[in-house]
Amino acid sequence: MDKLTSMAVFAKSAELGSFAAAAQALEMSSQMVAKHVAALETSLGITLLNRTTRRQSLTDIGRAYYDRCKMVLAEVDAADSLAQEMHSQPKGLLRVSAPMTFGSFSLAPFVTRYLARYPEVKIDLSLSDRYVDPLEDGYEILIRIGELEDSSLIARPLAPYRLIACAAPSYLARHGAPEIPADLSLHDCLAYTYGASTIRCRWIFTQNDMTHEIEVNGRLRSDNWKALLHAATEGFGIILGPEDVMEPEIKAGRLVRILPDYVGPSRPMHVLYPSQRKPTAKIRSFIEALIDEFGTECLAREP
Repeated sequence: MDKLTSMAVFAKSAELGSFAAAAQALEMSSQMVAKHVAALETSLGITLLNRTTRRQSLTDIGRAYYDRCKMVLAEVDAADSLAQEMHSQPKGLLRVSAPMTFGSFSLAPFVTRYLARYPEVKIDLSLSDRYVDPLEDGYEILIRIGELEDSSLIARPLAPYRLIACAAPSYLARHGAPEIPADLSLHDCLAYTYGASTIRCRWIFTQNDMTHEIEVNGRLRSDNWKALLHAATEGFGIILGPEDVMEPEIKAGRLVRILPDYVGPSRPMHVLYPSQRKPTAKIRSFIEALIDEFGTECLAREP
């Protein structure tokens, strides 16, 4: 028999003074109560209760064991209550992994707002463009850009990760604005790379179901998108960057969108989390807030 259950049955019997009363309180038969107590005594090799046909009483060892059982069962109840509370109220450490650029510019402000809303949650945010195995690395939530591979993870779609081309007013004043994607080959373009500077950089645009793929060149390449954004706002070239990052720069007048009649590259974006029967409150609340902020439905709210 389960020892913890037997301890609970024994404690209830000692508390109420009889097997019959314990059986009624626990909604089991008196015979089952007796079996639990007998199994406990057998495993311990001691007598916990002196029993007659009329009454029962705790032995000296039984009384000491009963006191300790109450402490153990109280700790079990406290552990269960804590688990239920953490499951129903966002609480504890949440480990999140996201791509570098999206995480730095878009996700980081969202995370601070989430933490302000849920003061009992802590977040360990890791930003990297490398592949992350959630089970091996211990992440509970991942954000991925691009096509998903087959996985045991649960995936929820976010708004597509769209790129637009922009340049600073000072650059356009000196070099003019490209009118069609092919004109980009005549301009300084700020290319994002993964550290391999010898790899050709191609930008893809579409218009009316026609695809325009252009090999771009420029004086500056980098695997750090923040460095490229700084160079763009300083007028050193044309940049192809995430729309949600570009918009504040455009509104501030530091950048101007070019080729507005062409659609830049767009890749699917998802939030993923390990399959569980029921996610904890911290995971559930983070995903719900994330989808509200970056989900596909947010496209309908755009002006």
